Amino acid sequence: MSRFQRIRSFIIGVLLLIYSLLLLLLPKDSYGTITAIIALVLLFYGARQLIYYLRMARHMVGGKIILYEAIIILDLGLFTYSLYDDRSVTILVFLLIIYAFTGFVDILRAFEEKKNGSRHWVRKLFTGSSMVIFAVALVVIGLVLKNTIILKYGFCLSVAYVGIRRILNAFKKTAIVYIQ
Repeated sequence: MSRFQRIRSFIIGVLLLIYSLLLLLLPKDSYGTITAIIALVLLFYGARQLIYYLRMARHMVGGKIILYEAIIILDLGLFTYSLYDDRSVTILVFLLIIYAFTGFVDILRAFEEKKNGSRHWVRKLFTGSSMVIFAVALVVIGLVLKNTIILKYGFCLSVAYVGIRRILNAFKKTAIVYIQ
């Protein structure tokens, strides 16, 4: 990681922690704020991937995957933004499903790293499985108890976790491969 990437990762981690704290301090019905910010993040990321495809990835092997990813992310952003007026628990369940999917992808990456002989596959497996268990538990508890505050606190906790993880990765030493 370059110095600029470390600084950017640290700043994004701090912003995620501030965002999580602000969501905790907002009143009970802050679903509109959550929806708007997540929709904007998805739209900007999808637009960035689309620009990357137009500038560079279309000339690469497998560049169409970047295009498909950009279109799917833009669609998710538009779908999330369409839920802006919906003041129900739908948006939090939707976001927790995305969080669980991210954990599932981490589990699959851990098995891939184990197959490749990496030593860090156990940590990735533990992180992914804990993300999936946390998201499923929050959805079940929130829907069974019909208490949306639990879902809001769980979402804030997951955002804070991602922020702390970004900050720690900014200070982690990068492995250097020496070729002799």
